Amino acid sequence: MKFKLMALVFVASFISLYGNAQDTEEEEAKKGFKKENLFTGGSISLAFYNNTFLVGGSPVFGYSITNWADLGIVVNYNYTSYRDYNFIFNDKLKQYVYGGGAFVKLYPVRFLFAQAQYEYNFIKQKFIPSSGTTQEYRAEAGSFLIGGGYTTGRFGRGGQPFFYLAVLFDISNNTNSPYTDGYGRTIPIIRGGIQIPLFQGGGNRER
Repeated sequence: MKFKLMALVFVASFISLYGNAQDTEEEEAKKGFKKENLFTGGSISLAFYNNTFLVGGSPVFGYSITNWADLGIVVNYNYTSYRDYNFIFNDKLKQYVYGGGAFVKLYPVRFLFAQAQYEYNFIKQKFIPSSGTTQEYRAEAGSFLIGGGYTTGRFGRGGQPFFYLAVLFDISNNTNSPYTDGYGRTIPIIRGGIQIPLFQGGGNRER
């Protein structure tokens, strides 16, 4: 229930911020598509918890729709290794996840942002017991990630590249989510990355 409440608050905040800024952005929106608003980049995921190791990468491609909001698509790949799964000594579980999705980021100030992201992932698990036969399992899962993070400074559309660090949580409650531990508990997703404007057109740096 608390995760659903968080999601509602998050979405309501997005709508409120968009409504307040819509009038001020209307004139600029009429100018149409600008290539200098395109960006690329990506992030690296890394986590250690409960005898678990996770590493992954997520390249992105997006468009800065305003000086305070970005939209984009993401492709991701993650590898996770669990040891002593379900209390069976020396058993291992390896998980491979690949998929993609879309995200929106809001920047209330230059160095902070809020993020919402939907992903759909394909999951392959390999259970390697200390004795016996290796077993494989495949699944699919949709995830809704929310969170936020810190940047080294986003100066509007067409600005300079910047680094960021984000912490996200999957609030979908999907039992097949790759962002849960061996007991189905949601785990924090820590992603550090870089955002790079594709065309350095100067942009509008006014906030």
